[in-house]
Amino acid sequence: MIDKDFCLSSYIAFRYIWKDDMEFAEGMEHDLIKPLDINERIPVVTAEDIDREIQKQFDELYRNYTNIGILLSGGMDSAILASYLKPGSHAYTFTATGTSVFNADEERAAHYCKKFGLKHHFVNISFDDYKELTPIVMENKCAPVHSIEPQIYKAAMMARADGVDLMIVGESSDLIFGGMDKLLAKDWQFDEFVKRYTFLDPQLVLTHPIDMTELFEKYRQDGDKIDFMTFMDEVFSIESSSSYLNAFETAVMPYYDPYAQLIMKEPLDLSRVRNGEPKYLIRALYAMKYPEIPVPDKIPMPRPVDMIFKDWEGPKRPEFRQDIPMDQLTGNQKWQLWCAEQFLDMID
Repeated sequence: MIDKDFCLSSYIAFRYIWKDDMEFAEGMEHDLIKPLDINERIPVVTAEDIDREIQKQFDELYRNYTNIGILLSGGMDSAILASYLKPGSHAYTFTATGTSVFNADEERAAHYCKKFGLKHHFVNISFDDYKELTPIVMENKCAPVHSIEPQIYKAAMMARADGVDLMIVGESSDLIFGGMDKLLAKDWQFDEFVKRYTFLDPQLVLTHPIDMTELFEKYRQDGDKIDFMTFMDEVFSIESSSSYLNAFETAVMPYYDPYAQLIMKEPLDLSRVRNGEPKYLIRALYAMKYPEIPVPDKIPMPRPVDMIFKDWEGPKRPEFRQDIPMDQLTGNQKWQLWCAEQFLDMID
């Protein structure tokens, strides 16, 4: 079904179109990735279990691929995965000239590469890259995209040029092992979770906003409660994983996430997460791999959007309100508006 207003509101609120049967235009059918069924995942209890099961996966991968690379940030997840690569493997870390947004990533990633003998490459991201690469990943997705997608696409194309035949990512670790500490911080009331999870309110920025509460209603419990854990498993996982899938698919580069094959056998200990130990199993494994340095705090994949869109005045198309309080929006929210306008220009 073609419903531009619905699709635009869904993208603004959730960064993806959450209904499979809704499209922006004729001939533009978007695909959503579905997480691996929990019954097919490998249960783990300890950091040692995770270490053993990831090593098994890499042993199998190296039977089928000869040149495996990795997206390497400064965080725990990719750092752990880097330890299973063969010396001489290629590692790609994002940077942005003129900003310090990637400084922590660059420093830590350099340490990881030195320790395991990896070839370290920096992927510089600029506004020119966004302008050049965003239409490419949008065309493949048939929708506006997450701001990480042009970045990942550029890294994937660099890896192809280096002869890499499989890229490793650690994208699923946060969701599986309790890394979304701000969303796990409390037992949410329905209305407050709706407000907390909505990335940008469509009513604030669109001339014909569509109410997106329907998606949240599927997870309502006991009147004013919400099953936020299942919501994250089923909604956030699709939004996040679909971004990686699209970027790598557009670059025609196979990728693999070892964490996506795992599941915690015992229930997540929310009290540990809420008292300063998000991803406590991953933290323990990181300490095993890197005893010489402190365990880093969680670092989401940075994007230089605050710098790039600092002075952007906002969208001009009629689908957008002209009284948007741009000074109150974050760089990521401004990215969504910019990207949505670019996509609408592309399909008109």
